[in-house]
Parts: sequence; structure tokens; C-alpha cells
Amino acid sequence: MGIQDIIDGKRQWRAHMARVKALPPDYRIVYREMQGYLFKVGPVDLLDGPVLSGIVDFFEEGAAEGKGVLELVGDDVAAFCDGLIEASPAHRESVGEK
Repeated sequence: MGIQDIIDGKRQWRAHMARVKALPPDYRIVYREMQGYLFKVGPVDLLDGPVLSGIVDFFEEGAAEGKGVLELVGDDVAAFCDGLIEASPAHRESVGEK
């Protein structure tokens, strides 16, 4: 990984976090909880993979439709995150699925 890769990664992360900050307050709270949970138990390619950006996409759509965040993820946010982990390519490879 070269310097330019680090700079590009940082730029992408800042753009990602700017999208998170633009979400309604309840969405931001749930996103941060999900992010913390996924950082602890999620796939190793979490930062490079589509999981976090997919959550933001999903949340932006839900907010645009006027839905509450818990309407999207349900009352058990950890179970929702576990479903995301199980669906991630890194998890499927680790358990031998294709």
C-alpha cells in the first residue's frame, strides 16, 4: 500500500462520513451503533467492502421515503448486523460457501 492509496482511502472515508453526517439524527445514532458492532465482529474487509456504504445507501433511501430507522432495521439492530455479516462475501468465503 503506497502513500497515494492511503490518501485515497482517507478521502473516501471522509466522503463516507460526510454522507453519514447528512442523515437524520436517529439514523446517525443507529449507524454509529452498527458501525461499532461491525468493527468488533464484522468481516475483515469491512472498510474496503460494500457493507458500510450499503448501509448508508439504504439509510438515505429510507430517510428520503420518510421512514423511521427502526422501520428499516427492526428493533434488534445487532441481529440486523449479523444478517449483513452472513451475507458478506468475506463471511461466505470463511465458511466455505460460494
